Amino acid sequence: MERLDETDRGRYVEVLLGMRAQAQKADLWLPHMPPEWGGMGLTHTQMAMVQAEAAKTYYGPWVLNCQAPDEGNMHTLLHWGTAEQKDRYLGPLCRGRAMSCFAMTEPEVAGSDPTLIRTHAVLDGDEWVINGHKWFISNAHRATFAILIARTEGDFDDVRGANSAFIVDIPSDGWTEVRQIETMHGSTGHSEILIEDLRVPVTNLLGERGGGHKLGQARLGPARLAHCMRWIAQAELALDMMIDRALNRYSHGSVLAEKQGIQWLIADSTMELYQSKLMVLHAAYKIDRGDDFKSEVSMAKHFVANALNRIVDRAVQVYGALGYSTDTPLADMYQHARWARLADGADEIHQWRIAQRAIDAYRDTGSVGSAAGGLPI
Repeated sequence: MERLDETDRGRYVEVLLGMRAQAQKADLWLPHMPPEWGGMGLTHTQMAMVQAEAAKTYYGPWVLNCQAPDEGNMHTLLHWGTAEQKDRYLGPLCRGRAMSCFAMTEPEVAGSDPTLIRTHAVLDGDEWVINGHKWFISNAHRATFAILIARTEGDFDDVRGANSAFIVDIPSDGWTEVRQIETMHGSTGHSEILIEDLRVPVTNLLGERGGGHKLGQARLGPARLAHCMRWIAQAELALDMMIDRALNRYSHGSVLAEKQGIQWLIADSTMELYQSKLMVLHAAYKIDRGDDFKSEVSMAKHFVANALNRIVDRAVQVYGALGYSTDTPLADMYQHARWARLADGADEIHQWRIAQRAIDAYRDTGSVGSAAGGLPI
């Protein structure tokens, strides 16, 4: 679907809400949530198939109400929320009447190490008083509530047990959106937030006190894989466009598809797309089985993000100047693809963890097999 100009805001809202209504009527609404919450109850493996189709269009996941960060927040509230929290926050999110954000990253410390978080919360009677600074909080500009991670246990021996999660209503006194940070693909709701004497009732503690790190990691694992599912959609779209261009562009005596140099680009992209799909499906299968999936998700996240960058880059190359322009979706896809190597853990963090798990597996068993998917080959 073509993006509508902001000057035609009324038409923009009308078209998108109309598409959401069609998705609900067609029973395609909320595919990742259980039926009791109005969803389709699909597994992670089944969701891979849905996301890999829906994300071929810019608004696809949003139309089905399975977009980031709301998808991950729904899972988090479902598994960690109290009955009252689910009724107040999860219900409207599932019905498409609310939007949310996940506020963890801070400018003063490395975003890939949540144990360094400086935003802190102090208990004052029946309220928590929170002060801190967050940034690159996706969707904060449009959100009606945030899941906020803050340090509550200042002297706790294990830093992984020092943080807690809170639900914050937006707007609230003490929650200030400083700006939407301009990125390579424009100003799209990745916000900087200043938190000053923000008061949150004790009933808005999400999960157990000191359980913020565990909650965050439980949320981010499947969320990373959901990103990969959507990136596969973009990679496949770019490859389809590359082949279409190669079949229809004539130069120096033949169409581009008959030239070996172009065939190599197509072949490399096809193999990487195949690898991406297999990695995502296997990681999703392990999540569905309740197996330890951390290593598989790390490997998939790293590989798919980089494959996406390479495939879109090749498509731009085959399109030439047209691909570099904004007359096709490729330029926009290219800008978003670069973000994939930073989102939910930079490449280098995942490589470090993958290596650690491989080394540990060899030390423990004399084989790297369990760290390489635990496959029977």
